[in-house]
Amino acid sequence: MLTSIDRILVSHVGSLPRAEPLSDLLIRQEAGEVIDTAELARQVEAATAHVIGKQVEAGVDVGNDGEQSRVGFQTYVPRCLCGFGGASNRPPARDQNEFPSYVRQSAARFPHTARAMNAPAAVSDVRYVNSAPIEEDAARLKRMGGGFSECFMTAPSPGIVATTMLNQHYDSHEAYLMALAQALSHEYRAIHEAGLILQIDSPDLAMERHRFFDHLNEADFLKQLELHVAAINLGIQGIPRDRIRLHVCWGNNDGPHIYDIPMATILPALYQANVGALSIEFANPRHQHEYDAFRKSPLPAHMLLMPGVLDTTTNFVEHPELVARRLEEAVSVVGDRERVIAGTDCGFGTFAGREYVAEEIVWVKLTAAAEGARIASRRLWGRP
Repeated sequence: MLTSIDRILVSHVGSLPRAEPLSDLLIRQEAGEVIDTAELARQVEAATAHVIGKQVEAGVDVGNDGEQSRVGFQTYVPRCLCGFGGASNRPPARDQNEFPSYVRQSAARFPHTARAMNAPAAVSDVRYVNSAPIEEDAARLKRMGGGFSECFMTAPSPGIVATTMLNQHYDSHEAYLMALAQALSHEYRAIHEAGLILQIDSPDLAMERHRFFDHLNEADFLKQLELHVAAINLGIQGIPRDRIRLHVCWGNNDGPHIYDIPMATILPALYQANVGALSIEFANPRHQHEYDAFRKSPLPAHMLLMPGVLDTTTNFVEHPELVARRLEEAVSVVGDRERVIAGTDCGFGTFAGREYVAEEIVWVKLTAAAEGARIASRRLWGRP
């Protein structure tokens, strides 16, 4: 993947807001309704062209299709995997149990959205059965993405699928996890073989500490974290690590986040992933102080760091000078300006119908990131 050879490059985590007609079609399709598939295809084509054009205009160097064809960043997998049905009844996060008024507020805010808490469950063997959608997505991005310096495409980790689309079939969580790794490996290889950078979205490595694994003590959670990383490594086996980046976060919501596990605690396990870049949150109020974690556990020499310089849950637009300072701090802890790429805390549209940031403000925020990267680059390379 590209490095910041002569300036700080700009990217983002992946999902971007979808137009209301497209979101409605995706949500209805997920609910099992009969929809006009030709109209859905037209909407996806137009939406992808729109978000790619807006990224290029904003100054994004490493961009993607904004996940416009997907109802959710991980819950889209029944389009390519069989074995899912019913509902998962995902356990709530500790924040949700402690602050019920926050839950009511969020529910009222997003009345028409994709299935996040009640996604389909694994009810039989999960197998990869349909490569057509990912091949179509990759071909579309390659056809439209010529304005980027490099293109990436996202895919969910086995762990985030396992903790969202719950196991109702396998004898153990580990058996389900490894079955997902084998199945999703086809999705990973398809992205790589299309010549795109593969991004593995794995919020489970941090977020699930206070949700799926809330019943465990910290030591036992870290064992599960290592198991989830091992599943990623199984799924990406054979793909060069310099073609893969890993996204980790504590959940893309504006909740309290007071139970988030510290970054310093999980970093050593994250470094076990056979990837070439780590994308992680740094812009929100709960984690922007955690750069010191990289002083205690230095970033491996083969890895790039893509710190979040934009909060994806607020309509505040970060000042470019603030973005520059965040990037300069990242460079200071990595010790190498070429191994830092500006990113975002998470996606701006992780589920259809559930966007915290207004669509037109997303582009202003990404423009601020690009301007901040230019400011930081002038300082870091000693240019006037």
